[in-house]
Amino acid sequence: MFRRRTSDTAGDANQVIDADLSATDVHVETGPRPGVTPKKGAPTPKRSDAEARRRQPYQAPSDRKEAAKAQRTRDRSDRVKRSQALQRGEQWALPAKDRGPVRALARDYVDSRRGLGEYYMFIVVLLVVLLVIPGSTTKVIADGLVLLILAVIVGEGWLVGSKVNKLAMERYPGQSTRGLRMYVIMRGISMRKMRMPKPRVERGDKI
Repeated sequence: MFRRRTSDTAGDANQVIDADLSATDVHVETGPRPGVTPKKGAPTPKRSDAEARRRQPYQAPSDRKEAAKAQRTRDRSDRVKRSQALQRGEQWALPAKDRGPVRALARDYVDSRRGLGEYYMFIVVLLVVLLVIPGSTTKVIADGLVLLILAVIVGEGWLVGSKVNKLAMERYPGQSTRGLRMYVIMRGISMRKMRMPKPRVERGDKI
């Protein structure tokens, strides 16, 4: 009986040692190894997804006054952008009468020269002053000057329009030149600073 108890005790001790070793092995295997970064719980989000989450959704105005004010602000901004684009001569902002390469050529040709039509408004002011002065002789002179100036301006515009028309047919065959002479005349009688779109060439430039 003494031997049996001894073997039983040794067996129990061995079982305890084996259990301790097993627990130690499990602890070693499950623990992270040195120098190894553990995996993240979720993948790193893309930059586009992160930016999308940061964006705030559009908040509608709480009342009609705020909505009307916001609309006026947008309209004002659009008008400013369109006006600036019109001055630069961008096609999308131009009215139909100013669009196309033929009209751009006409503007450049007129803007590259100095004509009598540029001083039309100053001459008109002078004629008005002459008409205000009492006296039949002065009025007759003023009327004669008005007809003479109109004839000179129209004749000059017609000659310039003919040159532009010929040049447009050479450079842009197949493009319409309808109303080109009148377009040249109307731009020619406008002061250079008041022309729209703004001149993009200097006087004396070769077109």
